[in-house]
Amino acid sequence: MRRIILFCITILCLSAFSCISTKKLSYLQKDKQTIDSIAKIHRLNKPYRIQVGDLLSIRVKALDQDIMGMFNPVNEGNLNATGEERMYYDGFAVDDHGNIRVPTLGNINVLGYTSEEIRQKIEQLLLRDYFKKEANIFVTVKLAGIRYTTIGEIGAGSQVIYKEKVTIMEAIANAGGITDLGDREHVKILRQYPSGEELHQIDLTSLQAINNPFYYIQPNDLIMVDPLPQKALGAGTTGLESFRTIGTVISLLSTTILLFTRL
Repeated sequence: MRRIILFCITILCLSAFSCISTKKLSYLQKDKQTIDSIAKIHRLNKPYRIQVGDLLSIRVKALDQDIMGMFNPVNEGNLNATGEERMYYDGFAVDDHGNIRVPTLGNINVLGYTSEEIRQKIEQLLLRDYFKKEANIFVTVKLAGIRYTTIGEIGAGSQVIYKEKVTIMEAIANAGGITDLGDREHVKILRQYPSGEELHQIDLTSLQAINNPFYYIQPNDLIMVDPLPQKALGAGTTGLESFRTIGTVISLLSTTILLFTRL
């Protein structure tokens, strides 16, 4: 009788350990801590500063559009290209020295500048060398989409979102979401800096994640989602799946033992 009770307790413990609680599967759960003000959240989301390898979209407009033709690229590489492929031909890539090469203006150093600072810089150069204020030039500078990569328990691959600011929740949703066996409490972000790469971590099960400085992703981020221990056990994500798996294993073991004892 004691063995039967011990056997039942063991099965229950294994089932409880192997199934995944809803707390580990739910995003942005409210806890005892209070959420900081919206102003503080915006302060955490600092403007992105351009790095080597980034791709910029630059357009110049003025009253005389004929003159603007020499500044604005016209998709010369592939006339049928659209979307991201078109930006590959028309965009301005930041080289290893932190420069972009703009028609007539030549090399312009943009490393460490924000998009707004680059806009002002190009506008000043145009007004100084080519136009007068009466030309009413209008310059726009944007990142050619935010490119990032996802690996692990999430839709793997390279993704592009054409927005100026992207949260990690948007990035994950765009990649297909985290699987039930993905660790949402320890999502890793490998981020590039001028000094090298650094690894960061964010807990997406807590509402406090929106206060995290890494809640907003940056171009070239690598988002990694590790598997939960339950995946290594292979016992399933729900209690019913775990019970079925454990029951199957026990039945197999019992059958094997009976066969050997009868020999």
